[in-house]
This record gives sequence, C-alpha cells and structure tokens, in this order.
Amino acid sequence: MQTENRFITVNGDKIPYEDHMTVARVLQVMNYIFRMLIVRVNGELVQKKDYATTIVPEGANVEVIHLISGG
Repeated sequence: MQTENRFITVNGDKIPYEDHMTVARVLQVMNYIFRMLIVRVNGELVQKKDYATTIVPEGANVEVIHLISGG
C-alpha cells in the first residue's frame, strides 16, 4: 500500500491516501465518532448506509459536517 505523495483533503487537512479507502475508513482515520454527520466527497452527498462501501478517490476533497441539535 503506497501512500507516499498521495493524499485526500478532509475539511481542509491533507491526510495520506490508502488504496480502496472508504468513507468509513476516512472517518476512522480522522477519529470522527459523532453519530450525526453529513459527508460529501467531491461535492456529492454520501448516505450513511453507504459509508463502508463508498470508495474515496485519490486526491478527493471530503467534507464532514457534524450536525448539532438544540434550540
């Protein structure tokens, strides 16, 4: 698994890219454990049920937004 000079961007931070990296793996690497998240990969919304199967392409821009309820 070659990661040298291969990155994705998550919320503005570059992290090393792994071959066949899924959204679930990105969340694990970033230690995002909050249950209520919105994830976009290159601007496309990813459904929570698809986190484990959606492959993040090399060089992708991933946005993770924590939803906070309250009033």
